[in-house]
Amino acid sequence: QVQLVESGGGLVQAGGSLRLSCAASALPFSRNVMGWFRQAPGKEREFVACISRTGDSTNYADSVKGRFTIARDNAEKTVYLQMNSLKPEDTAVYLCAARRSFYVSIDSLLEAYAYWGQGTQVTVSS
Repeated sequence: QVQLVESGGGLVQAGGSLRLSCAASALPFSRNVMGWFRQAPGKEREFVACISRTGDSTNYADSVKGRFTIARDNAEKTVYLQMNSLKPEDTAVYLCAARRSFYVSIDSLLEAYAYWGQGTQVTVSS
């Protein structure tokens, strides 16, 4: 059974940083495109960032470009999201997701991802 377990969330002041991790199990992982999404209270789930199988290609939502960095360690089966210059509007539950292994392309659409973690809460105070 595929499991994606996020960690690293918490409460931080505006301008601060957090590093999220997502550990995967029961996945080939090095053959899975990975993504981060977030969902704020009362809002729809939205794309944050995604990364190709080898890590050489990434894509970011405009709202986080230049502040967030996605990375992966295939040996550790872990994907990371480094978040800098955090803003109150970044407050949300952050979820890790994986595409099925036969899909090669990175994608920002929720529907492209088959596996999801439970999420980790990030709260940014002003």
